[in-house]
Amino acid sequence: MNGNTALALQEMEKVFVKEGIETEIIQIGNRDIRGCIACGRCSENGKCVFDDIVNEIAPKFQACDGLVVGSPVYYASANATLVAFLTRLFYSTPFDKTMKVGASVVAARRGGLSSTFDELNKFFTISGMPIASSQYWNSIHGRAPGEAAQNAEGLQTMRTLAANMTFLMKSIALGKEAYGLPEKEEHCWTHFIR
Repeated sequence: MNGNTALALQEMEKVFVKEGIETEIIQIGNRDIRGCIACGRCSENGKCVFDDIVNEIAPKFQACDGLVVGSPVYYASANATLVAFLTRLFYSTPFDKTMKVGASVVAARRGGLSSTFDELNKFFTISGMPIASSQYWNSIHGRAPGEAAQNAEGLQTMRTLAANMTFLMKSIALGKEAYGLPEKEEHCWTHFIR
């Protein structure tokens, strides 16, 4: 965990610790994680049929107030193992994710940051999770491991993101206490192929 994505997350962690936010960094990209096969068994079992780190992390995801997802950029996309993990984690977990705060962080030598940032944010938006923002898109530049430490603007972006995310999580906690969660309508499915 000495790459540029880890460096960005560690910069955020400093702010979280200072603000009294409990954190845990989990590295996924170096694991052997298969993709979702849309078997639907998770709706019966309450967990993914492939019993690996996805099911191990699910209770932590349920308990947390926020989730930061970080990825290096590969061919204008996130790490494929991470995407497989997130797809299965979000799809297989039956709990309500509404108002958990999400933030994505991306690291690259040069390009593909915006498309990867958008790709990761989609997991949050489909789940009713507000997205924390910073002073710029949540990205940092660096090629060789640790090179992002020279990206002063990128590091500042990470600190600002962590501060904004902290404020948002604390504000949502107060709002839940005072008003509860937004009322939900029964889901209305629309299928265009008949």
